[in-house]
Order: sequence, then C-alpha cells, then structure tokens
Amino acid sequence: MKHIQSRDNPQFKQLRKLATSSKERRDTSSTLIDGLHLFRSALDAGHRPSLAIVAERALHHPEVSALLAEHGDAVLLLADGLFDELSPTDTPTGLLGLIDIPGASGPVRGDCLVLDAVQDSGNLGTLLRAAWATGVADVLLTTGCAQAWSPKVLRAGQGAHFSLRIREHCDVAGLLQGFAGKVVATRLDAQISPYALDLRGPVAWLFGNEGAGLSPAISVLASDAIRIPMPGAAESLNVAMAATVCLFEQVRQRQTC
Repeated sequence: MKHIQSRDNPQFKQLRKLATSSKERRDTSSTLIDGLHLFRSALDAGHRPSLAIVAERALHHPEVSALLAEHGDAVLLLADGLFDELSPTDTPTGLLGLIDIPGASGPVRGDCLVLDAVQDSGNLGTLLRAAWATGVADVLLTTGCAQAWSPKVLRAGQGAHFSLRIREHCDVAGLLQGFAGKVVATRLDAQISPYALDLRGPVAWLFGNEGAGLSPAISVLASDAIRIPMPGAAESLNVAMAATVCLFEQVRQRQTC
C-alpha cells in the first residue's frame, strides 16, 4: 500500500486533474468514483477499479476494509486533507476508485434515451438513473451535454452508469437509422399524451436542453410527438422529471398489456 502525504507528489497531482478537469478525463478515458455505494456498484457490475484511494481516517472503517479486501488490487492511502481535495462532496466517505471509462459500440438494441445538450449534471445523472430503473439499455448524448462520467453526474446516477451503454458526442441520426420502433419527442405543441400513445414496442426517447429544448437536427428524427398533461399552472416540467414520467408510463403499459 502506497502512502502519499505531500501535495507535490506526481501521482496525487494526476489524480487531482482527473477530479477537476473534464479534458483530463476525456484524454485519459478514466475517472474517479466517490463513495462506498459507487465503489460497490462498480464491483458488482464487473467494472473493477484499477486503484482504490483511501483517506487515512477511513482505512479501518469496517465497510471500507471489506470493500478493499474484495477489491484485492492496488490501494493508495492519502492524508485526509489530500483526499478531501479529490472528493466532490462536502462530507467525503473516505473511499475513491479510479476506473477506465467503458466504451460502447454496435447498434442500438431495444429502448434508447437520446439526450440533446442536457447541461445540468444533476439532471443528467437523474436521467441516467431513470433509464436504469426502467430497463433502458442505450443512452446517446449529443455534443453539448454535461460530461456523463464527471464526479457530479456519477454521484447523481447512483450506479446507473455501470449498467448502461453510454455514448457521448455521438451521431444520433446515424445510430437511429433503421431503428425498429417509435422515435418519440416531447413538445409543448403536441396533441397526444404519453398515455394515449402505444409504447409497448421499442422506443427511442428524445429529450432536449433545459431551456432550449430539442435542437432542429434532433427534433426532426421524431416519428411521434407527445405532451405530458399538466392541469396545473406550470408551463413545463424539468427535463429529468418529464423523462421519468414518460419512461414509467412505458413500463406501466408493458405490464398491463
């Protein structure tokens, strides 16, 4: 077990870049996962961290010790102050993992979630979690989305990342070409509700930017448009909330058919 106590250590500097720089994460195709839950989720899904990073104060914590024993690979012990510089939370649990960002390739299979320039990290993580919860396998992100594997999105996703095929900066039109199902967008001017549309077959869901909605290039891909009924005074829903309503309506239809 290597022990680092100096901020000038080259390995610590590299880890700090990963924690703070989206460019570094893209260039190295790696990222940091924070906390016991994400570390466990990664292990359970077969995404074994290449390095476990532990704060001095957490080394003998029973849950941390158990995960380290199961991890069985390289462990880096950091002085508490150095660890806190890496953790994205105000109350760090004392455990981080270094993982390779998994790639995704091949055709879209079954249901798909297309996110067009969704910029808020919390929204993006919640959308990934909703996809995971409803059995969606493929998630396509256009340029302009928040970085899917950033610490904040990972934390909001609560483990969803490890069960999804996530593609960033992808050619959505190309990947949906020949899609064997409906391509559905939500629009305020649509006349059909999700409860009136048959969602029992494969669906590619299109959801857009928090303020601007779908770009014309993505909107034109839709074969169907829906509007969530809102009898209250609100003009629209948060994108993550709207997607969750739609995805669970699809689940409901399939379970009652």
